[in-house]
Amino acid sequence: MKYIPSLITRYLLALFLMIFGLNIIYFIISPLTFKLSYYSLFYYSPILSSENSFIIENNKLNFIPACTAASAYLLLALLVLTTELKLKKSIKTFLLGSLLILIANIIRIDILIITLIEYGSKAFETVHLFFWKILSTIYVVLLWIFLTKYFKIKEIPIYTDFKNILNIYKKSKKV
Repeated sequence: MKYIPSLITRYLLALFLMIFGLNIIYFIISPLTFKLSYYSLFYYSPILSSENSFIIENNKLNFIPACTAASAYLLLALLVLTTELKLKKSIKTFLLGSLLILIANIIRIDILIITLIEYGSKAFETVHLFFWKILSTIYVVLLWIFLTKYFKIKEIPIYTDFKNILNIYKKSKKV
């Protein structure tokens, strides 16, 4: 009965991440996202202004924690943890998914900054809202579908665990 201890461990870790995960992700991902964004915009000759901001063509660009897309990483982690996977497959799934989130986020930030510089703040706000309200959710859903196909994951988050617990309960009632 290795399943029950594994289940408890996965869901306790998921609970821990729901409580503390965003702060952990901000701590790890924010500096990386900021630096990659800064370097990816080299053709605009950005000037570092502070730890979390740089200047391009008289536009001071402040990176706030939400710029890191922390909720996307957290959602990915929760999907992985609430899916019955072997440890190695869980780690591979999370790492590949995180890399793809990071790449997409850097592209998103670049598009937003280019929009601000080339078309002004109104265009920036429109594109930003589109990315934030619509595209980000669609991206994470499509990412999860891609990861399940790529890693041949048959389990469904939460549902498969619920079904397995129900089967264990039914078997225990027969005895």
